[in-house]
Amino acid sequence: AEILAKYKPTLNSTLLIANLKQVNDTTTKALEYFKSTRHIMLYYEDVVKNRTKLMDVLEFLKVPQMNLKSRQVKIHKGSLSSQVENWNDVSKALTGTQYESFIHEDYRR
Repeated sequence: AEILAKYKPTLNSTLLIANLKQVNDTTTKALEYFKSTRHIMLYYEDVVKNRTKLMDVLEFLKVPQMNLKSRQVKIHKGSLSSQVENWNDVSKALTGTQYESFIHEDYRR
């Protein structure tokens, strides 16, 4: 985990907006394809900010409520800006776009 924590990816800021749009389009299509299938929308950020969200998942899965624990280890700590090698380029690319909130969110908890 310590070795992985030192890694800072460099994002292609030139293709960043196009890539984010592609992911958004793919997600929209998937939701459309499966709209008649019973499903639940779950975002990582929701679980991080609201631990009771896991209880919603258990209810959706129709399994007994239980105390869930993870053996996962948090690898990256600190702000997102300290995790990306070319944060200034990424920040400039996203500022003023529909994705600008991505550079302001803080999911460190």
